[in-house]
Amino acid sequence: MNLIIQGSETANRDLRQLAKLAGASRIERITGEAFRLCEARARDGVAEYCQNAKLDFAFVPANRKLADFGLLAMDMDSTLISIECIDELADIQGIKDEVSQITASSVRGEIEFAESVRRRVALLAGLAESALQKVYDQRLQLSPGAERMLAALKAAGVKTFLITSGFTYFAEQLKKRLHLDFIYSNELEIVNGKLSGKLTGKIVDADAKAAKVEEMRKRLGFKKDQVIAMGDGANDLKMMAQAGISIAYHAQPIVRRQTTYAINHVGLDGIINLFA
Repeated sequence: MNLIIQGSETANRDLRQLAKLAGASRIERITGEAFRLCEARARDGVAEYCQNAKLDFAFVPANRKLADFGLLAMDMDSTLISIECIDELADIQGIKDEVSQITASSVRGEIEFAESVRRRVALLAGLAESALQKVYDQRLQLSPGAERMLAALKAAGVKTFLITSGFTYFAEQLKKRLHLDFIYSNELEIVNGKLSGKLTGKIVDADAKAAKVEEMRKRLGFKKDQVIAMGDGANDLKMMAQAGISIAYHAQPIVRRQTTYAINHVGLDGIINLFA
């Protein structure tokens, strides 16, 4: 195994101590703040050390490369992008705190997800359709490292699938902007230029995400171990269970505990460092 270490600042003393803890044979630099500790062993103390040093770590098979994968399925809000679109729409409506509380509770797994979506969308009733473009133009930002990650995936021949309980209005624009291969998302109902407070079609919940990832994998002819799935919330866990590699991105503890790897301190480009 290789032990991949990365962070916003990676000190030499930390690398030396981690190499000692993991019995690594040598240290190799991947990028400015990402390093490969070769021939490492998963031992007690590594996780605790990295937590205290604010470093991300991952034990990765030495021969595993990005080109070994065929599909990356990823969440949108607070994963590919740094905001929760529904919270920003609620801000324009003047009810951000109320909606954000429901969002946070859902991400923690405290509220059944489909119900949380219905409750939040209902609060947006009467909001002008133009608010959607305002959020996209003025508030939506990509998560750090997103474009570098997507460029590396494309170069490696990996297909990208944006699968989100967020809204098609934003997913479609991101698909065009970032040249994503596929999207699957919730569709807001708009009547006379205003949000009705309802969705059209079935809610994209945890079960729907899982089913779509499996469907897409089979459609493209990939095995499960050729799929990476990434997200931040409890509603992403079933989707991530359909993948050979699951990655929690700046996620809640309930998610980090159930995934293959967790990225807490670096950006999305940290994913490509795992398989460099």
